[in-house]
Amino acid sequence: MKIVVISDIHANLEALKALPEWGDELWVLGDLVDYGPNPREVVSLLRSRAGIVIRGNHDQAVGFDDDPRCNLRYRRMALETRDLAIQSMNGDLTRYLQQLPLRRTVERDGKKFYLCHAAPSDPLYSYCSENSERWAHEVQEIEADYLLVGHTHIPFIRKQGSTTIVNPGSLGQPKTGKSDACYAIWCDDHFELKQFAYPFNETLRKVEQLPVSQEVKRDLEAVLVSGPWLMTEREHSCRS
Repeated sequence: MKIVVISDIHANLEALKALPEWGDELWVLGDLVDYGPNPREVVSLLRSRAGIVIRGNHDQAVGFDDDPRCNLRYRRMALETRDLAIQSMNGDLTRYLQQLPLRRTVERDGKKFYLCHAAPSDPLYSYCSENSERWAHEVQEIEADYLLVGHTHIPFIRKQGSTTIVNPGSLGQPKTGKSDACYAIWCDDHFELKQFAYPFNETLRKVEQLPVSQEVKRDLEAVLVSGPWLMTEREHSCRS
């Protein structure tokens, strides 16, 4: 069995459509919407194709017209694009976002997986980087062979006790210093982190056409091109 795990698509349809493998199952760790130009299309596609989808803080914000609780560097981008995403959703898609679970526990091939967007103790908003000391506490709250999380947009695999923590990074707004989209695959009881190039110039063209402020357009474009704002855990209270 091959499971493809993605997270933080952020309404980037080009990155999603370019995903080179969908596996036997596709799991999504949240943040389908916000920031990007195609929230409705991304939600519709994942609704039809993904086996498991978890709610992220931006899905919460769009689904419930809520505050995504972003760091100041991202707050204006998040709020302006949130309002556009809300306008683009129909009632059925809005309800879909509202009904997404905050966490799931599933078993495949005798292994237990715990899925959430941020961290088990605070599944929407907690920001834990790869080297955070908090992971020792987080894995104590669950019983799983694998803990799958997103939110930071930075991929990593970390062993914590008997649990392997996997963050696939961001498919639609990577913060690795380059534009390549990130994802992970699980096969033969082994996780592998992967990246691929996608036609981000088309996403940039769509961002340029968004009815948002010029400042927000420039910031969105900068993050898509190079993901330059790599923040420490202390600085990053959005938690993206």
